[in-house]
Amino acid sequence: MTDAGYPVISSLIFLPLAASVALFFIRQDGFVRGFTLVVGILECLLALPLFGYVPNGGYQFEETVAWIPAWDITYHLAVDGLSLFMVMLTAVLLPLCVLCSWTYIGKRIKEFHFCLLLMTAACVGVFTALDFVLFYVFWEAMLVPMYLLIAVWGGPERKYASIKFFLYTLAGSTLLLAAIVAFRTVGGTFDITVLTSKTFSFEFQFWTFLAMALAFAVKVPMFPLHTWLPAAHVQAPSAGSVILAAVLLKMGTYGFLRLCLPLAPAASVYFAPMMIAVSIASILYGGLIALGQKDIKKLVAYSSVAHMGFVTLGIFVLTQRGVEGAILQMLNHGITTGALFMLIGLIYERSHSREIVDNQGLGKFMPAFMFFWGLFSLSSLAFPGTNSFVGEVLVLAGTFEVNNWAGFLAIPGAMLAAAYMLRLMQKVAWGDPSSYKKKWGDLNGREWIYLMPMAFLVFYIGFAPGPALRMISPSITTVLTTVEQKNQTLGFHKDMPLAECMQLEPTARVADGAASPVSLPGKERL
Repeated sequence: MTDAGYPVISSLIFLPLAASVALFFIRQDGFVRGFTLVVGILECLLALPLFGYVPNGGYQFEETVAWIPAWDITYHLAVDGLSLFMVMLTAVLLPLCVLCSWTYIGKRIKEFHFCLLLMTAACVGVFTALDFVLFYVFWEAMLVPMYLLIAVWGGPERKYASIKFFLYTLAGSTLLLAAIVAFRTVGGTFDITVLTSKTFSFEFQFWTFLAMALAFAVKVPMFPLHTWLPAAHVQAPSAGSVILAAVLLKMGTYGFLRLCLPLAPAASVYFAPMMIAVSIASILYGGLIALGQKDIKKLVAYSSVAHMGFVTLGIFVLTQRGVEGAILQMLNHGITTGALFMLIGLIYERSHSREIVDNQGLGKFMPAFMFFWGLFSLSSLAFPGTNSFVGEVLVLAGTFEVNNWAGFLAIPGAMLAAAYMLRLMQKVAWGDPSSYKKKWGDLNGREWIYLMPMAFLVFYIGFAPGPALRMISPSITTVLTTVEQKNQTLGFHKDMPLAECMQLEPTARVADGAASPVSLPGKERL
């Protein structure tokens, strides 16, 4: 049922790679755009067999080829419920990014589309790699094209933003590499599926979790490691901001789910209260800072810090509902915030300003634009009937299952989202018209084409989240069961003092059976 007759995942990686090479044989800018658009449409068509995914909690569309046998490195790819929708979203975004950059990018057009294609290939690779080395190769491969997108096609402060982005993410990558070497040394393999079947000592989990968590926290980004994000978003071109928000930030949360929870389950539970606290700090901090912004793009960038805080909160409450909500929010944030960045790029093309005061009163002149702006704004604040509502409710429900205080502390974040998005929507729609308004026309056909798919997904997931949740849920059950079983094997209990935890080896057993090992954090932890 999952056999498409061709290697689906490899096709999604190598098609944009091959196309990026072919671009250098095309001279005219118009053909470059058209060729990349055709490649993007083919990418979407090649991803269609992924809809045949059977939700059984296991890996599917698996491809395994010995890559460097002497070092036990394999070309191992597959998807499961944790990665399926992020791969699909990456494929869908490629043609949409080409369309939204059609007139926005006016220089070095061939190189720009080259970077878009490389980014697509690397992102699909990160979400599907099941070999640590392969994962790291793709993880690093996306750094260079993203750096170039900001540094070459960005705003006036693009050099500062691109270097900051590169240094932050490179520092995180170094920590991730250290963890990979440690797992290879102790676990004897780079294969993530084999490592997942092993149980490591608590001390080993403690240090590797810290290394991986810092690397992923930078990428998410979590407060206080978020400072590279607003600069990168504001300076990046529209397509760069879309990919950054929709896909790159999700690599951090995906890393928590794919690597931290199954490979360091005891450490994940031990650090869960701290991760929950940092997530709530991200939600509140991102919301408060967004409320005071005058730059539209910076406002949406800070809102991403808050939204991603909900995602990490859902992951580390370690409940079925919480993690379901987190994965759905990863997808929802990609759709909604990606669309908002497309709209910001659209009005920037007309006014050449991102300041709220220069983009007010558009409701009378751009009704179609305001329809999409209102829709994605309501989705961003998690209005009922939109996609984000479902994910946010699940995250909050999962949080209240674990700790009422954590749930209550996260709620103001939802209220702040309503405050800053409604304030922005009011000013853009009904504020005093700016001097630029008479020069603006409403949406053209191309702009309708790249906004409609995002609008459809907002409504579809908002009103019918069941199919997506059915795809996701079995894989979450598998991860949470793995966490619980491995902690039982290790004899780990969430209330054990650190010194005692550090003595735990895989062969240890729970002393006299008095303390039943409960792996998930309880209400009393916070």
